[in-house]
Amino acid sequence: MLETINQTVSYINQKLKNRPEFGIILGTGLAGLAREIKVEIILNYEDIPNFPVSTVEGHHGKLIFGTLGGKQIMAMQGRFHFYEGYTMQQVTFPVRVMKLMGIEKLFVSNASGGMNPAFEVGDLMIINDHINLLPNPLIGMHFPELGPRFPDMSCPYNLNFIELAEKIATKEGIKVQKGCYVGVTGPTLETPKEYEYFRIIGGDAVGMSTVPEIIVARQMGMQCFAISIITDLGVPGKIKEVSLEDVLKAAAKAEPKMTLIMKSLIEEL
Repeated sequence: MLETINQTVSYINQKLKNRPEFGIILGTGLAGLAREIKVEIILNYEDIPNFPVSTVEGHHGKLIFGTLGGKQIMAMQGRFHFYEGYTMQQVTFPVRVMKLMGIEKLFVSNASGGMNPAFEVGDLMIINDHINLLPNPLIGMHFPELGPRFPDMSCPYNLNFIELAEKIATKEGIKVQKGCYVGVTGPTLETPKEYEYFRIIGGDAVGMSTVPEIIVARQMGMQCFAISIITDLGVPGKIKEVSLEDVLKAAAKAEPKMTLIMKSLIEEL
């Protein structure tokens, strides 16, 4: 595994003039942040050794390098999911690559279904905790070079980042929620009783990504920040049939607000 990661890192480094400080993972329908990046180089996933290729609509499959908020960044325009048939090691592989490239801060976005009755479609939820109902990406052979066997998860999302993001949102007049994200396998959306269950166990929103990447990032000592866009509701009385098109439309409508917070946060750190 280490040899594979290092091979990929070596390939990418040969293409770069500047080393990125921040890693960004853009979720379903949220690739528009890339328009704010002053692009220096774009690498297609299919051209990168050992990189999986995203198969999901709304995920473009590109690594973008450049500046955002005056900082050097590496942005994944499209991520990988367990439900696509990838192993957890493949799903989290890009995060390993980021860390070995020297990136210490990881920003993640996703589209999710909201169970909190206070939420509405289009809300932004800053993630302050998560519940992992996916296979843990650290199961299997342990490589001490990548972090501890039993990493602490008492504070998976950086509290200083969250506080600063809230201040930015207030300054810009953007409504934000905070809450716990439940990570599930998918690819089915949830039944009413599943939504109810996720709410009972402490979840505010549910989705099919993010948690594995955060677990791996925290194992390697990266500082993490994540935002969900609430694209549909799992609240009793508000549950309705949802298509991927509905999710993409809701994500696109709320994306400019998320982009502003992400860009401002990177600029101020």
